[in-house]
Amino acid sequence: MKKTLLTALLLLSVPAQAAPRAALRVARASAAAEPATESILPPAPPFSEDIQRALDELVRAELARGPHAGLSVGVLHEGKRWTRGYGWRDLAHRLPATPRTTYRMASITKSFTAVAVLQLAQEGKLGLDAEIQSLVPDFPPKEWPVTVRELLGHLGGVPNYDGPESSNNVRHLDTAGALALFVQKPLVAEPGTKFVYTTWGYNLLGAAVETASGQGYGDYLREHVFEPAGMRHAALDDYRTRDRQHAVGYRLEKRQLLPSQYLDVSSRFAGGGTRASVEDLLAFGQAMLQHQLVTADTTRLMQTSMSTRDGQLTDYGMGFATYPLRGHYTVTHAGGQPETSTLLVLLPAEDVVLALATNLENDAKRLRRVSSRILETLLEDGQVRREAALADPVDAVVHEGLARLFTYGLAYHQWATHGPGVLPEPGELAAAFTQVSTLLDRARISENPQEAMARVREGHHPLAGSLLIRVGAHMARTLEQVEGAQALRDQPRRGPLAFFNAYVAACEQVNCPAPLRFGESLREDARRYEQDWRRSQVPELLRVRLDEVARPETLWPTLEAATAGVSTHPDYVEEMLQIATLQGRLGRREQQRRWLERAVALHPRSDEARQALAKLVGQDKPAPRSTPPRAPPVAAPVDPVPDNAGRLPRRAAQQE
Repeated sequence: MKKTLLTALLLLSVPAQAAPRAALRVARASAAAEPATESILPPAPPFSEDIQRALDELVRAELARGPHAGLSVGVLHEGKRWTRGYGWRDLAHRLPATPRTTYRMASITKSFTAVAVLQLAQEGKLGLDAEIQSLVPDFPPKEWPVTVRELLGHLGGVPNYDGPESSNNVRHLDTAGALALFVQKPLVAEPGTKFVYTTWGYNLLGAAVETASGQGYGDYLREHVFEPAGMRHAALDDYRTRDRQHAVGYRLEKRQLLPSQYLDVSSRFAGGGTRASVEDLLAFGQAMLQHQLVTADTTRLMQTSMSTRDGQLTDYGMGFATYPLRGHYTVTHAGGQPETSTLLVLLPAEDVVLALATNLENDAKRLRRVSSRILETLLEDGQVRREAALADPVDAVVHEGLARLFTYGLAYHQWATHGPGVLPEPGELAAAFTQVSTLLDRARISENPQEAMARVREGHHPLAGSLLIRVGAHMARTLEQVEGAQALRDQPRRGPLAFFNAYVAACEQVNCPAPLRFGESLREDARRYEQDWRRSQVPELLRVRLDEVARPETLWPTLEAATAGVSTHPDYVEEMLQIATLQGRLGRREQQRRWLERAVALHPRSDEARQALAKLVGQDKPAPRSTPPRAPPVAAPVDPVPDNAGRLPRRAAQQE
């Protein structure tokens, strides 16, 4: 197997253990003479002043929540571009973060690797259904065969890091050395049966790239991915080859920023071993949307969620997490490891690329919040995305079904119409609409709401015949025919209830066949929910989160009155918990408890709110005198490098 470029560099370098110290000397030497940072991107018109101001303000508001180091942000939308840097890429030397600052990409590297593999597949140099041993003989035969296709979708059963010893590497490794860390380990699942996110599996793909191309992995990326996309500063990450613009990494301990621990990422070269700037990521995203690196057909493969053998979508395609979110078809990848947190988001139907990178590790939640607020600003008139809270368990199931018709149907329709996607075969639509009406029938749900919710949440999977996707996409197509394309693009801002009721009205206008109009009971529920949703809105909170308000206490009476006596209202749990957390940090225990009690009263079905209150109440109770003092808890081993696939957190995935 060919050695990588990093192997050659190793022969001329200092030992790996000395690299952090050498890197520090470079940073000190470069701090005195900082070169100008010229953009690598071609000229593009800016957003309007109002949009630029709104984007800048929302990022600054998010950074004001807590300690941060540097953050670089880039946005492309329909040819317009906005990039900005915040904070410091090097705190010690007060060097600012800019759009040119380079960061470790962590698991976004997997997207680059997938492009490389699929380019070679297009050229006939490797087969997607070939067993990986035919390309990587160092990987010994396992209990079951493992294919390239399965590895691209994390369905190959290859394990991920199984402890700090296997993930916290400080040595510089070539391809053979990186593979030797795991190739003797057994598979953790039969291929095709379970989604197992694995950086090691992508290292196998990187080795396959070397075999099929005859080039080192780094050389191949540079010539066939980075250069064609215009990613001028992207490369394999190596402490000895970083330029003066690379960010110094930090971790947060007890709200203090400390230098990141040393990690040599050559051990995860094809799964998390690159560096780049947000400008590079914008160029990569634009190249993907314009099919400059792979064909439209291959792009479709990458953006289509793969399925387990039993017909469950994995929300991951080939090198990208991919799922509908509030009616937008989202293609994304995130990354996290020492020195960095990163996020790349593509919306193919809306021509959006969003890139964020920070030199603070374990900062994925902040990046998700920033990305969500940016998309709200660009595509939804700045309105804050909130899920619906419903106290009645039957209402909760019915609303979940309506929400999934909206988010899956609208997203898949737009992806197939304005992107490279394809819809599932429509099948017999009348029967599908009848199935949905039965699925959301109140009497049937009331027999066992928990089982009914599970059936609804399986309704988009292939095992259920992609029912909610097929019906929802037909609804979107009908709305587009009646109201026009622009009105359909406005639906994410209006939400799932408006989408359903607009379809019912459109059906009346064009005289849809009776089976395609849903049952009267379901239509009545949707009308009631939308009336309550509109009534429960607080105008002051349409475009700002409750925890962003300077004095949220002043809005509580209005919020309490707006949500009283309604079946559905916006879910404020996350925002109220943020307020409670801040009050706790300020030592205001009574105010902290008050906001948690309000969260429980407003959202009685929220486990998060109840658990937070129970934890606080438990802390407030003095321990009985007869109880001996507890020994400090023993911390469980924690993987120090939590690569993040970019898939939705479980709670958000269920709600969407």
